[in-house]
Amino acid sequence: MRKLSTAWLLEPQRRQAVAIPRYDRAQTGIGIVHIGPGAFHRAHQAVYTENAMNRSGGNWGICGVSLRSSDARDILSQQDLLYTLAILDKSSRYQVIGAIREILVAGEQSDAILARLSADTTRIVSLTITEKGYCLNADGRLDLAHPDIAADLDNPGRPQSAIGFLVEGLRLRRASGLTAFTVLSCDNVSGNGTKLRTSVLDYARQIDGELANWIADCAAFPNTMVDSITPKTEDYTIASVSDAIGAQDNWPIQREAFTQWVIENNWSGDRPDWEGVGVVFTNNVEGFEKAKLRLLNCLHSTLAYAGSLAGFATVYEAASDSRFRQFISDLAREEIIGSFEAPGELDIERYSESVISRFLNPEIRHQLAQIAWDGSQKIQMRLLPVIRDNLKLQRPTRHLCLALASWFEFICLALRAGREIVDPMAAQFARMPALTDRDAGNVVNGFLGIEAIFGDDLIHNPLIIRQLTDSLDSLRIGMARGQSIADILDKRTRDVQIR
Repeated sequence: MRKLSTAWLLEPQRRQAVAIPRYDRAQTGIGIVHIGPGAFHRAHQAVYTENAMNRSGGNWGICGVSLRSSDARDILSQQDLLYTLAILDKSSRYQVIGAIREILVAGEQSDAILARLSADTTRIVSLTITEKGYCLNADGRLDLAHPDIAADLDNPGRPQSAIGFLVEGLRLRRASGLTAFTVLSCDNVSGNGTKLRTSVLDYARQIDGELANWIADCAAFPNTMVDSITPKTEDYTIASVSDAIGAQDNWPIQREAFTQWVIENNWSGDRPDWEGVGVVFTNNVEGFEKAKLRLLNCLHSTLAYAGSLAGFATVYEAASDSRFRQFISDLAREEIIGSFEAPGELDIERYSESVISRFLNPEIRHQLAQIAWDGSQKIQMRLLPVIRDNLKLQRPTRHLCLALASWFEFICLALRAGREIVDPMAAQFARMPALTDRDAGNVVNGFLGIEAIFGDDLIHNPLIIRQLTDSLDSLRIGMARGQSIADILDKRTRDVQIR
């Protein structure tokens, strides 16, 4: 089989089952440097940029910068930096992406990276490096003791970290009289642009106070929100995609059909025609973040814990049960929508429906066990703020309490069975006799007494204590009688409707 390449794209017999770049790659300049060209970037930001160039042209080719591994460069360079996006739905679609024009590896090609960052043609530097790459300490400031940061401050002209590269690139631009680029975090982190700006300015102040002031005045750090499930590329992905397009692609990427990118209206300089291909620019990124956390992530966690109790393995399996689906639909409609002010650009009812539709994609095998990891951290973002806001607004919380009680029972069963709990507080759970108590009230009080998770308010709220205790009792009594979790959820839903 011929390998994926520029020459293959031009062959008359090329299969028509795949979309290809409609712009002239050879004549397209590089305008974006992206640090961290991993799976999510290649399935998300690079695709939006590809579609924008297909629509409106422009010199928005991407230079990918890998801080550690050379895999992306070594594999993709053998196929002219082309790769295939497989959009997984009831019927799959394929698109060859050509937006990445260069991949450089830190350490081996640091001078070339700094040259790209300081080039007049570079307008945007985007990043997907995870929150760890921001090198923040517990106080939200730059961790000056972080090994990469300490090494970069000792030798700022030869950076290792993303923060070091950003500051050195901006320093070189200022010295050359160029404008600052826009720094665009695309990590799944709340307030990502604000946090990245803090890291960059803290670092710059260690080098040159005037440089820090220039960056603060001239460089934009928009907050963003990104969303699209991107499963890992496996051997079967390579085989099936290569067969579908009729060319050997050694590093395709797969993604669900749904995709979302929201960017704060805080920009300096030019940008691709992202608006024309679905990117939302807004003054309320926080509203979109809340919609995602409270609908997508809250429902995900609810399915993870209740679904695991029921013996399901994936989101698709749990959501395909009509009683589970009814429960999360009622939870969304009655207790989540209305708990916050949705942004004006978002049709919240339609968004809620699209979230549940995403759960029913048979091609996305999202493991409940993986979603269930680190529950003590996740519920603080996904469930507890909704409960607290509903209490303030005098809105119902029964479904939310049943979701939270499912997490309680998930932990309790693991403790009694001696199973591993993937959670940063697992050791503390194991030291708490109340969590293995047979009395639901004692279990609820035990959990709510963990101030690091629940604060000091919910343990004094009699309504929440009663609803959690009733929910946990219902789960335990139902399972003891051999009832399925789906039937228990269904009964609780009908009880709420009667009340």
